[in-house]
Amino acid sequence: MCRFLLSTLTLAVASSALAAGTLTVYSGRAKTFVDPVVQQFERQTGIKVNVRYGTDAQLVAALREEGKRSPADVFWGNSVGALGELSDSGLFSKLGTASFRNVSDDYVPDSKDWVPTTVRFRVLAYNTGKIKPEQLPASILDLPKMTSLKGRIGWTVSYPSFQDFLGGMIAKHGEAATRQWLIGMKALNPKDYKTSNVGMLEAMRAGDIDVALTNHYYIQRVNRLNYPIDTHFFKAGDIGNLGNATGAALLKTSKNRAAALRFLQALTGKDAQTFFLSVNFEYPVVGNIIQPSTMLPYNDVVKRSPKLSPSVLPKNIEKAQKLLREVGLL
Repeated sequence: MCRFLLSTLTLAVASSALAAGTLTVYSGRAKTFVDPVVQQFERQTGIKVNVRYGTDAQLVAALREEGKRSPADVFWGNSVGALGELSDSGLFSKLGTASFRNVSDDYVPDSKDWVPTTVRFRVLAYNTGKIKPEQLPASILDLPKMTSLKGRIGWTVSYPSFQDFLGGMIAKHGEAATRQWLIGMKALNPKDYKTSNVGMLEAMRAGDIDVALTNHYYIQRVNRLNYPIDTHFFKAGDIGNLGNATGAALLKTSKNRAAALRFLQALTGKDAQTFFLSVNFEYPVVGNIIQPSTMLPYNDVVKRSPKLSPSVLPKNIEKAQKLLREVGLL
């Protein structure tokens, strides 16, 4: 009888695990931000999650190569550019209203086939020991006029968020104006830190540069270490304050759609949103999450960002990369 009960229990557990299934997530986000959320999801649901990590570009290439054979259920992207590229290629399934129920509509794409998970804002970091905030321009378009900063500016032209920002500039001001801005910036001999925003702010701390174009959360992170670095927002609506989302999508190749949808909903749940804010200082996409006093409230910072649909940016990424190559920055 005891053996029978144990066998029955074993079969029941196995059956439950089979019903829960497994999930394969392709993540352009780093393991630091993904693994704790995945582990909590597994504990709460009994669903096993296999994560493949890589850059957005690597995973986009993998999905294209795999085609319908791909084992991926969810794509969790680090940039709007990658999300838009896969969306335009028809690799995502449309999402129902439940996926967006509690999500701010500021960064929901027109396609409704991926859901934003966090928001980052482009800003100008400056060394408080070298620069006074009143010395900084009201618009990023005027930054090339600051000849006093020649050789003292940092940027990361290969970083996806920078290229998304440049795509936003093209959308708002056109290719000709964006080209002239890049030429003007190049004349100031900025230092390119490739994709290392952390390295760039370390260089600012060391006194190698005085200002840097970056995402807001990098400054928040070094503020915990009492670096002499602060955040400069440009005037309201300026492209230099561009808000840019990370996001996740259900792939058409998914073999476990129900589990994949549960995972997407978990990413916009209060626990995950609080985690993203506490670890990386990224803005949550749902309300009622308490933010640190060092960050502008979401409603304030979103008013500073230009009103550009997240669906617009991906259409200009290739143009941005082309301009960077043409002016000799890539």
